[in-house]
Amino acid sequence: MTTEWTMDTARLSLNQITLNTLGLPEVVEICERHGIGSLAVWRDKVAAVGLDRAAALVRSAGLHVSSVCRGGMFTDPTVDVREENRRAVEEAAALGADCLVLVCGPLLDHDLAAARGRVHDGIADLLPHARAAGVRLAVEPLHPMMISRRSVVNTLAQALDLSDALDGEVGVVVDAYHVWWDPELDAQVARAGRRVLGYHVSDWLPGTADLLLDRGMMGDGLIDLPRVSRLVADAGYTGPVEVEILSTRWWAEDPDDVTRTLRKRFEEFV
Repeated sequence: MTTEWTMDTARLSLNQITLNTLGLPEVVEICERHGIGSLAVWRDKVAAVGLDRAAALVRSAGLHVSSVCRGGMFTDPTVDVREENRRAVEEAAALGADCLVLVCGPLLDHDLAAARGRVHDGIADLLPHARAAGVRLAVEPLHPMMISRRSVVNTLAQALDLSDALDGEVGVVVDAYHVWWDPELDAQVARAGRRVLGYHVSDWLPGTADLLLDRGMMGDGLIDLPRVSRLVADAGYTGPVEVEILSTRWWAEDPDDVTRTLRKRFEEFV
């Protein structure tokens, strides 16, 4: 792995899922103790304390909210998710988030084209509400292993095609864990340009034990993170860089130790 180029550590954002055993008040305290200025918030953690208190917590700590996770889940034709997604937009607005991350929904039958069509229609329906609230929507393509569990949008090219079909109003999240393998990564990040609304980092472990909950700490795996970071920077993205590690191993560690480790690894490998 090459490490001759690294990201400015002032851009580090702690994605709340990395310290999943903690509630929002405790994660805010962690950010304050470790000098982290940005936080990515998950909606279940907001719900646990209430939106008003959540907004007050991040404001009083002077934290920048890099994203709210998540909206989406458009693919089930039997479920109306419109009101839930509108609430997600309102939460992102109240928290002053850079974007609302959209995880688009899994494939539930054999009709992949129809599922992706429902994603398009769901986002098109949500856009006017997001526009009125001043919230940017960002589609996060997920690795193909997630197609039956989380999302039928699996490459940056697919996410950008979706954005193009919606007049470029929808942005994308580049999550290194999900896109590092893509042979079109260079071209598609460049194509995204200013539509990159978020950048997430972790690592892909050799011998991954769980497709969802065994992400690696930066530097422990196979991803050339400095290279991906250069691509994102060259595309014009200058915003926060979220450390997002879904890992039962790291969740079992002391949260302060995890935070110290991720700060050090961010300096070395991102």
